[in-house]
Amino acid sequence: MNVQDTRRVSISLRPSRHARAIARIMLASFLVPLTGCDALLNLLGGSDAPPASTAPSTIALSLLASGFTAPVGVVPSPDGTGRLFVVDQIGKVFIIDSTAAVLPTPFLDVSSKMVAIGIDFGGGLIFDERGLLSIAFHPNYATNGKFYVFYTAPRGASQPADFNAESHISEFQVSAGDPNIANPDSERLLLTIGKPQFNHNGGQLAFGHDGFLYIGVGDGGNANDEGTGHNPDTGNGQDPSTHLGKILRIDVNSGSPYASPLDNPFIFNASFKPEIYALGMRNPWRFSFDKGGSGRLFVADVGQDLFEELNIVTKGGNYGWRIREAMHCFNPATPGNPPATCDTTDAQGQPLIDPILEYSHSPGLSEPGGIAVVGGFVYRGSAIPDLVGHYVFGDWSTNFIVANGSLFVASEATDGTWSFKSLAIAGQLDGRLHQFIPAFGQDADGELYVCASESVGPTGTTGKVYKIVPAP
Repeated sequence: MNVQDTRRVSISLRPSRHARAIARIMLASFLVPLTGCDALLNLLGGSDAPPASTAPSTIALSLLASGFTAPVGVVPSPDGTGRLFVVDQIGKVFIIDSTAAVLPTPFLDVSSKMVAIGIDFGGGLIFDERGLLSIAFHPNYATNGKFYVFYTAPRGASQPADFNAESHISEFQVSAGDPNIANPDSERLLLTIGKPQFNHNGGQLAFGHDGFLYIGVGDGGNANDEGTGHNPDTGNGQDPSTHLGKILRIDVNSGSPYASPLDNPFIFNASFKPEIYALGMRNPWRFSFDKGGSGRLFVADVGQDLFEELNIVTKGGNYGWRIREAMHCFNPATPGNPPATCDTTDAQGQPLIDPILEYSHSPGLSEPGGIAVVGGFVYRGSAIPDLVGHYVFGDWSTNFIVANGSLFVASEATDGTWSFKSLAIAGQLDGRLHQFIPAFGQDADGELYVCASESVGPTGTTGKVYKIVPAP
C-alpha cells in the first residue's frame, strides 16, 4: 500500500465546541477578578488585538550554546523539564538541559537514514537544503513519549528514477530508561513524499492548538516550479494531486499510520490529496502558531528572484505560487519581470490570498531586505515587555558569500494591516549578526532564540544558538 495515496478520515471523540465553550466561560468567571479581561479573552479563544506597545528597535543576543554544525530549530520539551532540543541539519538532535549545558550524546541520530548532504558547488561553496529539518513533540509527550521528525532519505524504489530523494515524516519514541535518549528502533514511518530536486524541502513540523500535526512541504525544487517532477501546466504549488507546495495536516492519533482530519478543507474532493490544509507554497521555511491570541498560523514562504513573503495561513487558503510571487504576478518564462496582470483566483475559483508582508531582494537604502525569509514567532515572553504581541522573524542573508543575516519585527495595526522594521542587534555597528540565520526557536515561556552559523552549508562546527534578551 502506498502511504501517500491512501485516503483516511478521522472523527474526534471530544466534547463539542459548545460544551467546551461553556466550560471555558465557567473557568473564566473565576479567573477574571484575578487576571483581568485579557485572561478572559484568551480563555474564550483569544484576542488578536494589536500589541499595546510599539515594538523595540534594538535587542541583544546572549550566546546559549555553540559547537553545532547547522542548527535549524530549537524546540522545548513539553514535559516541564526546561530542556531545549536543537535540531542539527546533519541528522542529530541535541539537548540543552536546564543548566544550559549541551549533553554530549545526541537525543536522536538519524544521519545513517539520510541522504549524504553537503553539495559542492565549486569555489568553496558547500550548500544543501536537505537533511534533518525539524522535530515536533506530541502534545501528550509527557505520558506517551512520542515525537515526530522530518528528514530527507535516499530515493526509494517507489519514486521515479530521476527524482533526487524522498522526504520522511516519522514517529519515534523516547527510550524507556533514559529521558535524554530516544529509542532509535522505534521509528514508524507516517508519510513519504518524493523529492524531484534537492532544494525547496519545506520541512517544518508543529502541532496546532487542535492537536493535529501540521507539515510544511516545498514545491519540490528547481526554479520556477517546473522541470522533472513538476506539473507542466500549473506547477506543484497549484496542483491539488501532490503534497508538494502545500501545508498538510494529519491526525497522528487515528488511522494506520495516520488519518486525515474530517474537517480538512478538501477531504471530500477527490482531486485533492486529503492531507492538504493550504496550498500555493514555494518553500515554506518555518512556520509557527501564536501561543497567545487565537493561535494564528504564521508561515514564511521563500521567494524566487524578487520578493520574500510572510503569510497568515487559514484553512483552505491558496497563497498564490506560482501564479504570484508575494503580491506580484509571476511568469516562469520571465521570472525577473513580473507581468502586469495575472489570475486573481485559482483553478477552483477561490481567491488567491496576498501575504501580510513582503520585501524585496533589492530594497532601498533604508528598507529591510534579504534573499530568503526565515519564519519566527509571535513574542509571548516576559523578558522584553514591549515586544509582546509582535512577530519576530528574519532573513537568512543578503547573499551566499558574506554572512549577514537580519532580524525583523512585524506589528499589526488596528485596521489589520501589518508593517515591519529591522530589529537591530546591540553591539553590532550595522545591527546585523554577520552570520547566516537559518531558524528561530521558542521555549515554553515564550522566550525566543536565534539559530546561526558562519558556514553557508552543513559543514564545520560554527553553529550557535542565541537567546533574544533586552538591549542593555
